Amino acid sequence: MLPPNSTIGIVGGGQLGRMSALAASRLGYRCHILTDEPDSPAIQVAAGHTLGSHDDPAVLRAFAEKVDVITFEFENVSAEGLDLLASLRPVHPGPDVLRISQDRIAEKSFVNACDVPTAPWRAVATLPDLQNALAALGVPAILKTTRLGYDGKGQVLIRDATDAEAAFAALHPASLILEGFVDFACEISVITARGADGACVTFDPVENQHRDHILDLTLAPARISAALAAQARAIAVTLAERIGLIGLLAVEMFVAADGRLVVNELAPRPHNSGHWTIDACPASQFEMHIRAVTGLPLPPATRHSDAVMKNLVGAAETALWPQIVASPGLIPHLYGKAEARAGRKMGHVTRLFPYGALPGTFGIAAALGVLAPSDASTESSDHP
Repeated sequence: MLPPNSTIGIVGGGQLGRMSALAASRLGYRCHILTDEPDSPAIQVAAGHTLGSHDDPAVLRAFAEKVDVITFEFENVSAEGLDLLASLRPVHPGPDVLRISQDRIAEKSFVNACDVPTAPWRAVATLPDLQNALAALGVPAILKTTRLGYDGKGQVLIRDATDAEAAFAALHPASLILEGFVDFACEISVITARGADGACVTFDPVENQHRDHILDLTLAPARISAALAAQARAIAVTLAERIGLIGLLAVEMFVAADGRLVVNELAPRPHNSGHWTIDACPASQFEMHIRAVTGLPLPPATRHSDAVMKNLVGAAETALWPQIVASPGLIPHLYGKAEARAGRKMGHVTRLFPYGALPGTFGIAAALGVLAPSDASTESSDHP
């Protein structure tokens, strides 16, 4: 167990690092951020920082000297850099976990090896590979880069086999994967924390709704049966145990139209769909992450309220900030980013409801007020 006043090193300076640092502070820890952005959201609330690249050995060594344990807040970290850090300080989750989660082929291979279903997929290295994969999986399908894609980036929807050449040209020479279509009723995610002693706690599954390939709304709990929710939690725990997790794992899943659960992606870190836990749970996903990586015991992952989380994306929604902070019932969180670019997550808002009283679509819209969506979207972040 890491004693109070120890320093947690966080690789990455974004909003996940910011909210992790705030949770760590409440537990008596300091955080030290490694980032190449001098005014990043996490630096603004941390005790210290190292500016530089997570690929630079000299920077990594200087960073490690200032901390007692290391974690990360995004997957696009150099696994080799984490290897170096792990030779100097404890790193949770470990580099091997990162290697699986940051490569779609490794990720899907791991999930399937755990006897957990994913969308059908094929690795693609050449145009003939893509054409053969389309013949096997059918259309529509989605061609993705195996690394670095997020929020709709690094992917092309293929609606007809004649689109194969253009899709391949758009993403080549990156390593690619073709994923077949899943006819899904909704998308959910489950977040589980696992300590070094193997203890796991799992938050209730939540329902995610996307707009323009970016998470728009998260509804807690997901509007699914108790049996399906229990199955989703069991899948998340199985994957966390098999991957050797110490920290937090978010598992995105589709609820197929026939009732099956199909895993879409893994994220071994705090996740956008878990932000509601800050306001609706005694211990948030960020506190669970900090507890797991520092060796503190994990409390139950319970919620005292139902909740809706609404992302604030881009300039138009950020411009509503004066109305948001003046609206009773809306709990605002702003990330401190200087520029509201298109598609950039600038903050989020949470609206709480009594336990077991999550309203329907129109009730949610009324409760969000100025942030009410113009329609209810069930578009997936990265799926046709």
